Amino acid sequence: MTLPVSRLARLALGAALVTSLIACASADAGPFRDRDGLTQGEVSSGATLRSYEMYRPDGLKGPSPLVIMLHGGGGNGKNGVKMTGFNALAVTHGFTVVYPDGSGRGRFLTWNAGHCCQYAMEEGIDDIGFLSDLIDVLVVRGIADPDRVYVTGMSNGAMMSHRAGRELSGKIAAIAPVVGAVFGDEKPAALPVPALIITGAKDENVPAAGGNGTFKRRITKPPNDMPYAPAGAAFDYWMASNGCPGETRPKTVTDVYTLRRGAGCKSPVQWYEIIHGAHAWPGGSKGSRRGDAPVEDFDASQVIWEFFESQSRSITGRGQPSR
Repeated sequence: MTLPVSRLARLALGAALVTSLIACASADAGPFRDRDGLTQGEVSSGATLRSYEMYRPDGLKGPSPLVIMLHGGGGNGKNGVKMTGFNALAVTHGFTVVYPDGSGRGRFLTWNAGHCCQYAMEEGIDDIGFLSDLIDVLVVRGIADPDRVYVTGMSNGAMMSHRAGRELSGKIAAIAPVVGAVFGDEKPAALPVPALIITGAKDENVPAAGGNGTFKRRITKPPNDMPYAPAGAAFDYWMASNGCPGETRPKTVTDVYTLRRGAGCKSPVQWYEIIHGAHAWPGGSKGSRRGDAPVEDFDASQVIWEFFESQSRSITGRGQPSR
């Protein structure tokens, strides 16, 4: 008997999902953990096996909040562990952290955030598809609570966080881009997404004033194919996408940061501009030997988790405060 093409396609899709689940389970469900307590996993996304590392505290049972941390351009998942300290927060607050790997040649990996960066952008890598597949697999396996999936990232990973918020607004409960940017030509997100934005006023790689920035790593051309928009453009973008008619006044100004917040929004928007912040994860560790030193008087990971913890998806898929 000859099966209809549509039925063959459904059978093939089902087989691919089962294969993905088996590969994922076999990769990270075993006893092996590295010295950071991470287990390794793989997800079949498109025609490619994509890798990630996961930290799930001992004793954590059933679906939990999931934080997806996206490394910066030229890094890998391990950089996210080192920079952020999310593993310790996961133990204290009971959530799972996943550190996916971008794409590239060797250990220096990037994300396709639309106009940045390098290999992933130039090759048109489907990173939105990868993140969507990763979320689906972790939900199916009972690891992630589908109402509490959060995405954060550093630099190119922050740009990818913005893109994930826009294009996966039905799956993501909140985003928190750190020292990243938008480009000014982004379409509105389909649904409001809670957004916490952190930028550095002294960042030269992704400058607060916009432009291409300067780089300490030896590269022959900028990693982006379009200049970064000024830092305030990301705040304006999410203010518009989240239906914010105005700002809370006055803005909060301290010796460490300036905080602006949306008022009357369908989903919250916050923007911390770190006064002495450069291109680094505030309160964390340097991502590389040549990287900028992070400020020590602002704990980005703690601030991000407190924001994430207060957000959940509603039944309709819109981001709503859970308390």
